[in-house]
Order: sequence, then structure tokens, then C-alpha cells
Amino acid sequence: MEDTVKARFPKFDFSQIKAHWAPNAEFAQGFNAASLIPAYVEPYLLKVMKIAQGKIDPGKTKLLEDLDIFCKQEMQHCKNHLVFNKVLRDQGYEGLKPFEDKIRGDYDRFLKTRSLRFNLAYCEGFESMSASACEAWFEDYDDMLEGADPAAADLWRWHLAEEFEHRTVCSDVYHELSGLNPVSEYFYRIYGYFYALIHLGKFTKAATAYLMEKDREGMSAAELQASIDRQKMIKKRILKRMLPMMRQILSPFYDPAKRREPKGYREYLTAFEERRQALAA
Repeated sequence: MEDTVKARFPKFDFSQIKAHWAPNAEFAQGFNAASLIPAYVEPYLLKVMKIAQGKIDPGKTKLLEDLDIFCKQEMQHCKNHLVFNKVLRDQGYEGLKPFEDKIRGDYDRFLKTRSLRFNLAYCEGFESMSASACEAWFEDYDDMLEGADPAAADLWRWHLAEEFEHRTVCSDVYHELSGLNPVSEYFYRIYGYFYALIHLGKFTKAATAYLMEKDREGMSAAELQASIDRQKMIKKRILKRMLPMMRQILSPFYDPAKRREPKGYREYLTAFEERRQALAA
């Protein structure tokens, strides 16, 4: 983890944001569904890392410092997505609540009934996914973001850029505390990755289906087919990016520190900080 990694405390104005914050409504709604996740996974991550913090050798000062920054960043992600999600929910999507209750309950159950090793592996898997999402947002979605509400685009780019920044932390903590030999440690890491991938994939699919069902109420047959076609196109684009990333993560030699930086992500963070400082002046 590089010395430039730091906690940022941005303030977003979501008061005027619409559920269809991008010209492609299906793209926006897919990420609106995904936005529900940080509100619940981030507090879970913080609780797991708090437990881990007490078990890490105090002599591992660099890891503990990185972990402290990680927790500060994740707290800000949670806070801002909570505000964003409330604005979304209040636009006629109150039916999201059961989905949110379900994922909150899942994380409560993981903390109460599963081992620290399981929770660390899940966290490491989630963080691997998040770093991959950063690559997609900075390299694949420029056309989707043309004409998008800057607040929503900034929320996701800032969030995922920081996910890439701290991509090594959960991996380092997992390897520090797993207590397994290298071979077992690898296979358990893969187990955690797939568990997180399937768990969150099912959640996002269900929440997206609800959002699209609401949007498609009253559509004509032609409008409905056009919406379905756009959604299929988005899924294909996501899958095209996802498969090569999965191969990288599944390698026994995978090291998040050696991941290629997404194009423009570092420059974006610099510009983001400068803009936020100007607004605060």
C-alpha cells in the first residue's frame, strides 16, 4: 500500500439526484441496486477488521496503519451511500427495504456464527471484486456516463478509486491471521471469493429485478423490449470485463499489490480532491 493512500471526507449533494441519473436507465438502476451493498457490507467489514486489529502483532505497524486508513475510507463510503440510497428509496422504491433487511441479517449472522477466518476470507473476496469494479468504472463506462449526474458519477468513481487504493489491506490481514499453510490458505481464499461473489451477485440481481419491475410498469411492448435489450447489453459488457479479472484473482500467485492501475484513476483522485477543496473554500 502506497504512502499516498489517505482518508478523504467528501460532501455530496444528492438532493436533486434522480433514480435514472444516467441516460441509460438500466445502467443507472443496476448500480442503484449495487449502491445498497456498501450500506451493509462496510459496517460488516469494519467489525471484522476491528476484531482482526486486536489479533495482529503490535509490531506490524505498517499493516496496522494501513488498516486504520482502510477503516476510515470504508466508513465514508458507507455514510455517503446511505444518503444516496435514502434519496433513491424515497422516489417510489420503498420495496427495497426487504432486500436491505435480508443482507443486514446475513452479515449479522456471519459475525455471530462464522469463524474469523471465514469472515476475513469473505472480506478479502469482496475487496478483490471492488478493485475489479474500479477498473471497469475508469476504463469501460465513459459512454454510459456521458450526460450522467456528476454527483452519482463522482460517488462511484471516488468510492471505487479508494477501493483500488486500499486493495491490499484485507489480503494482508487474511494472510496474517488465517493460520493455514500456503496451499490451504489459497483454497480458502478462493472459497471466500466465490462465497462473496455468489452472495452479492444474488442480492444485486434480486434488487435490480425489483427496480426494473417498478420502472417497467405501464411500458408499451416496444418500450419493454427496448429496456430488456439495453439491460442485456450492459450484462454482456460487465461479463466481458469480469472473466479476465476472475482468472487473475483465481491464480495461486495473485497479489493485489501487483494489479495494474486503472487508467486515469490516480489523476481522477487528485482532481477530485482539488474540486472538493475549492467547493469548501
